[in-house]
Amino acid sequence: MSSQGTLLLITAMAVLAPVLVYATAPRIRVPLVIFEIALGILVGPDVLGWAHSDTVIDTLSDLGLSMLLFLAGYEIDFSAIRGDTLRRALRSWMVSLAVGLGLAASLSGGDLWAAVVVATALTSTTLGTVLPMLRDRGEMKGRFGAVLSAFGAVGEFGPVVAVALLLSGRRPAESAVLLAVFGAVTAAAVFWALRPRPRWFGRLTALTLRNSAQFAVRWVMLVLAAMLALAQVLGLDALLGAFAAGVLARLVLRREAPDSSDEVLGKVEAMGFGFLVPLFYVVTGIEFDLDALLGDPVALLLVPVFLVLVVAVRGLPVYLLAPRDLGRADRVALALLSSTCLPLVVAITTIGVDQGLIGSDRAASLVGAAMLSVLLLPLIAGRLRARGHPAERAGRKRPDGSEAW
Repeated sequence: MSSQGTLLLITAMAVLAPVLVYATAPRIRVPLVIFEIALGILVGPDVLGWAHSDTVIDTLSDLGLSMLLFLAGYEIDFSAIRGDTLRRALRSWMVSLAVGLGLAASLSGGDLWAAVVVATALTSTTLGTVLPMLRDRGEMKGRFGAVLSAFGAVGEFGPVVAVALLLSGRRPAESAVLLAVFGAVTAAAVFWALRPRPRWFGRLTALTLRNSAQFAVRWVMLVLAAMLALAQVLGLDALLGAFAAGVLARLVLRREAPDSSDEVLGKVEAMGFGFLVPLFYVVTGIEFDLDALLGDPVALLLVPVFLVLVVAVRGLPVYLLAPRDLGRADRVALALLSSTCLPLVVAITTIGVDQGLIGSDRAASLVGAAMLSVLLLPLIAGRLRARGHPAERAGRKRPDGSEAW
């Protein structure tokens, strides 16, 4: 099938996915991303064989992943995660990395680089995957949302930095120098962007917000492209550039155009969640090595094993180091939500397979466990919080007016 035909099929699957979500909602709450990946597997080469990735599709998929990480970076509210909460989040991730490396080394028979791939995958949090459903349920407001943002941000940024340092194909010292250069350039860009200046940016944003000029949206895309280019020039992973672009864009828009920033974000989210992000997930399903997973009993058995390890390696330190002002139900929910992982696992395992560090069967096991984490853990976390906060639950409604779980 040509690129145009494959793109048409992928777009059709992206449209079908939310239809299936709302069709199954009365019986079970299935995250949208699960349907998107499952439909990709269905039309992919291992099942129906209708769709195959190529250079064009892979490029669009990479843009979708970049947009997902950009939006995740944009969600970080530094005013809410600083101080003790941020320190706890950092300590929890460092503990997770140390434990993950030890467990992964034992699973990989002492293979250091395979252990690095598995450990960074086990310690990742992909808050961007669950943010839409959490926002829909109103769970990103208040203290719980602020703490989740902190632990989720560290769980996303930490593995990205680890990948840039350890899986870039360079010596760690050389990668650390390049990472420091990237950080210095990013900090300089933030300092320059936040200097006192005439309010032309905000005025132009407001003037073009609803006409064809769309200055702020174009500026956001420029920031994303510039940070991706900087990461590429320095030989760092594009995920780092996309995440940093989201952080930078939020800082500037919140300062220079506070009255318009939410609407600008809505337009960028429409572009991301309306086309690029679902395309990434459907292509992830198309490229998922189902034969390698089903054809190897060990690989299939490792799926639940990796899921348990994700919760143990990532979730347990989060639970133990969560702020003490959160109740037990909230700490358990925080641990489970911090253990949800998918896009970063896909990216990390792709790097591992491309560099010959892990086999496609182990990569499929990790991705399968990540898919289960997105399917099961937010559901369990939501039910735990509902039991712990019955009054809050009663005040939340689904879009159709029924009570939210």
